[in-house]
Amino acid sequence: MPSLHPDSSDLPKPCTTPSGEGGVKAARVGPPRAASLSWRTNVWLFVATVGSTFLTWVLEHTSSRAEAFHALQYTAALMAILLAHEFGHYIAARIHKVDASLPYFIPLPVLSPFGTMGAVIRMRSAIPTRRALLDIGAAGPLAGLALAIPLYALGVSHSEVVTVDLSGGGTVDLGASLLLRLLDGTFGPAVPEGKDILLSPVAFAGWVGMFVTMVNLLPVGQLDGGHVAYALFGPRQNKVAQWAHRSMLAFFFVSVASFVARDLRAGGAVFWHIGRHVNNSLFWLVTFEILAALGSVSSPSAARSADERRPHLDNRTRLFATLGLLLLAGMLREKSWPLLWGAWFAGLGVLLAMEVRWGSLRSSSHLLDHPPTGEQPLSLVRAAIAIVTLAFFALLFMPTPIAL
Repeated sequence: MPSLHPDSSDLPKPCTTPSGEGGVKAARVGPPRAASLSWRTNVWLFVATVGSTFLTWVLEHTSSRAEAFHALQYTAALMAILLAHEFGHYIAARIHKVDASLPYFIPLPVLSPFGTMGAVIRMRSAIPTRRALLDIGAAGPLAGLALAIPLYALGVSHSEVVTVDLSGGGTVDLGASLLLRLLDGTFGPAVPEGKDILLSPVAFAGWVGMFVTMVNLLPVGQLDGGHVAYALFGPRQNKVAQWAHRSMLAFFFVSVASFVARDLRAGGAVFWHIGRHVNNSLFWLVTFEILAALGSVSSPSAARSADERRPHLDNRTRLFATLGLLLLAGMLREKSWPLLWGAWFAGLGVLLAMEVRWGSLRSSSHLLDHPPTGEQPLSLVRAAIAIVTLAFFALLFMPTPIAL
């Protein structure tokens, strides 16, 4: 995922001074000279992420020679997808002479079920045109999917069909998108009633790659989808980003409501499995708050200054409240006590009230604005590429990515 410099849109424009006898020589026009690449940090983070993904698989499965081989398969497939994604951004940036760092991989053993939080590339100079913005933003997701889709197809064709545990204890249900259902139906084994597919390590890596791409293609802020949508729509994208961001909050409540409605149809009470339902829906609430926090530090400086001149919800409060709700929900996962869950939703209400009064839900908020770039619209060919790239979000969308 590329990340623009927070103030990249405010960099002074290149200019020239007339030269001649007694004058000043013309200033060099073009992007700033690339900084020396601190490749050692990138390499160490890459190695740490390889170890983290391998260790995560081993810790979540039985310790055996076969599982060690499966961990190698998973690690190799996932790192290949992530490398393709990040170097898609990097190569496109170099083609357009935009100063970009090598990818910084983020290891996260134990806490992440995947062993990593992906990687980022830092753009150290302004992206001059909407064409360059599209190429850089779209190159990563498309390159990653070019590996993730065939790897998933290969992996699911070698996956095992197992009996479904109807009690739900200790099982993990991975979300299904339109594209995943198509791949399962085309390449996966036949699944009799009462059974399901246990993904092979390669298929799981492909699933993770598509899940990460789905998140990156959200048309919000400086995610890949935000870059592509801004290249396509221009400044109108800032309004689209606000609604897309708020829709994540709607997804959370709709997801919880749909689970509760299913319980009611089965003859249960509203709070029958409310702990499980909230935990299975928390992804969207957490994503909503994380993007608000990222927006407060990466939005254009003019928009950020406008927000900071008035009372605002600081990231420390936002993240502390979100983490508290997340931990409390985890502790109450198997509890259906109305009083405790009423208190939990009251706490959520307080956080959202602060977002409405001082944060990202305020009508005048600019936290999700994208830094401006060139005004020239895209050509028809590049506009089609932008539409196809954003369409992959719809194909990859999973209402409930992971359910326990």
